[in-house]
Amino acid sequence: MPQPTPAHSSRTSSRSALSAPSRPSRPFRSSRPFPPHATSAAAHTPVLAVTADALVVADFRPRTRRPRRRRRRPPGPYRRLLATPGARAFTAGNLLARLPAGMFSVSAVVMIAGTRGSYALAGAVTATGLAATALVAPWTARLVDRYGQARAALPATLVAALGSLALLLCVRWNAPAWTLFAAYAATATTPNTGGMARARWAHLLKGDAGALHTANSFEQAMDELCFMVGPVLAAFLCTALFPEAGTLVAVVLLVTGMLLFTAQRSTEPPARPRPNAKAPLRTPGIPALLVVCLATGGVFGATEVVTIAFADAQGHRAAAGAVLALQAAGSCAAGLLYGALKPAGPAARRLPWCVAAMTALLTLPLLAASLSGSLPLLALTLLVAGMATAPTMVTTMTLVQQRTPRDRLNEGMTLAVTGLLGGIACGSAAGGWTVEHVSPAAAYAIPVTAAATALLLALLPPRTPRHNTRDAATRH
Repeated sequence: MPQPTPAHSSRTSSRSALSAPSRPSRPFRSSRPFPPHATSAAAHTPVLAVTADALVVADFRPRTRRPRRRRRRPPGPYRRLLATPGARAFTAGNLLARLPAGMFSVSAVVMIAGTRGSYALAGAVTATGLAATALVAPWTARLVDRYGQARAALPATLVAALGSLALLLCVRWNAPAWTLFAAYAATATTPNTGGMARARWAHLLKGDAGALHTANSFEQAMDELCFMVGPVLAAFLCTALFPEAGTLVAVVLLVTGMLLFTAQRSTEPPARPRPNAKAPLRTPGIPALLVVCLATGGVFGATEVVTIAFADAQGHRAAAGAVLALQAAGSCAAGLLYGALKPAGPAARRLPWCVAAMTALLTLPLLAASLSGSLPLLALTLLVAGMATAPTMVTTMTLVQQRTPRDRLNEGMTLAVTGLLGGIACGSAAGGWTVEHVSPAAAYAIPVTAAATALLLALLPPRTPRHNTRDAATRH
């Protein structure tokens, strides 16, 4: 039997559907607030609404595609290196203290040659100062190893700063020539800032060969960066302001950077008042490397003086710093790339190949200066030639670290830098003499000759200790 109530309800719904226009009805909203879990769930579910003759589904969920999760790339070698605790702090101070290394010699050459009118005198003064540094620097490094970097390096820096200021005053007041030699020789106590930074890396990395290779490449790139920015800054200051401005700014940077660097005590290697190992000069393999460093330094010293003289002969003395900076830029880029790659084979086998590449590329500036005489072309060839410098120096310093006892690591690396300074002194004097007696273009043969000498020395077989030879003879 049919129920009346549902039938009545059905008729009423149909009449209302025919008489009234269809309106969308609002979804039901409750006056009661949803609990927190319900609102979060409702925000992600569709809403249902009933009209007169249709069921409406409203979906308010976002239509944007979910971004794909990118895989995080592992940090690069230099990022991992600088993530070492305390590394960035001492690197910043050391970089500030190292920048004047590329300013002092250029400032002295421009200052003396501009006031005295002699490149031979300027080259001889800088050569004397570098030769004095070659004699004094190992003793300074030995004090650093025995008493610590903060206690020994800071007083030595202050003495060197006084010597630079004395040179500035002697040039300013037109003092006799011999006072220039004496004042610049007093700067020989300048500590080896790059060697102290490498000693800190060796202390922090604890013998990790791959990380040490990256650290040595990074430090060599920082050296090249200083020699890229330093000459430009020195030449600009000496020509735009007054001849002594480059030396004055370099002294301020040196003292300030050394104060910041030595203040980082947490990364400083421990002092060894009584080292047990023998002197690096008596360590097998070190003397041969020092001779290679001596010849390699001749490349740097001659190139610097000859490039300044060549730019002056072309009427663009102020551009000499920029030209030298291009060579350092090529070396800096090559050093960073070389440090990011994994070296193939031992360092002793890689060294002759690096020196051979440096010798071949150094013929390009000689050809550009002799055949064209164009300063822009010379700058381009120096940029290319500089790309073989950093790999040579990184490989050399790696060998020095491997062959030097840990108790005297700073002394061993300073001896390598001493060999470079001695070569720079010889190359600077030879380059200045050739510029005045032959020509600036022909003087570019001096760096090529020095590089070829370094190649011959690197190709010599290592000397076997006597006790090993006797043991081998006894066995046979």
